[in-house]
Amino acid sequence: MDYLEINLDVNEDFAEILIAELAEIGFDMFMETETGIQAYITQEEFDDMALKNLIEEYADRTALFYSIKGIEKQNWNEEWEKSFSPIEVDRKILVRASFHETKEGFEHEIIITPKMSFGTGHHETTSQMMALQLDIDHQNKDVLDVGTGTGILAILAEKLGATYIKAFDIDEWSVENTNENISLNACKNIEVSLGTIKDEKKHVYDIVLANINRNILLDEIPTYNSFLKSKGYLLLSGFYETDLAEIEKKCNENGLKKLKLVSKKNWAAVVFSKD
Repeated sequence: MDYLEINLDVNEDFAEILIAELAEIGFDMFMETETGIQAYITQEEFDDMALKNLIEEYADRTALFYSIKGIEKQNWNEEWEKSFSPIEVDRKILVRASFHETKEGFEHEIIITPKMSFGTGHHETTSQMMALQLDIDHQNKDVLDVGTGTGILAILAEKLGATYIKAFDIDEWSVENTNENISLNACKNIEVSLGTIKDEKKHVYDIVLANINRNILLDEIPTYNSFLKSKGYLLLSGFYETDLAEIEKKCNENGLKKLKLVSKKNWAAVVFSKD
């Protein structure tokens, strides 16, 4: 048995943020279920204490139950495809897999290979980030995509006219998936790398995108600001409406002003501008 399968029963509002958290402690494949999440990790990478600490961190926010079992290798993509369906964002963007039929009437179409990377557009945080991108001029702009997942936001940035997009992620699976999705969408202006914001060479961008989680955002907002041009835009999501005051305070301390807020099912996404 090469892998361990974690079945995590949790409210759907917490599913995507927990996928991101699990990715940070070594889990590299995920599927959302009717009751929560199935997450996979090699036996060699599994850290029981790290998982328990994560569960304890979220236990006071929502009801959680998990079980662990060893499994044999299987066709991950076949399982994932069963639960992947097309989505529409503001009736302007269609996100689909290659095995779905296209639809008429959309300004932009994005094809995403339905692997286990974070960010297929189904969760409120991702779809809200995409909706906010539609309101921002990307023509001939430089864009930084922090924690790119599937590359969906970077791909949309190119379709909106950005001429240089740098995307990165800490997960090798995400980098591989992003490169595949770049090819599927015939993108030419996206550079992808493995790492964190600390590994990025200093370059100033017109737009910085970060759909991660509250704690990482609060820690890295000053760094995002250092990568942002004057009059540039910072788009943030991955946190709850109740976290907005703290996020906004940190942004204000760094000369960033809130321009627009959207929210759905208690998840928030915000655009800030740099003075």
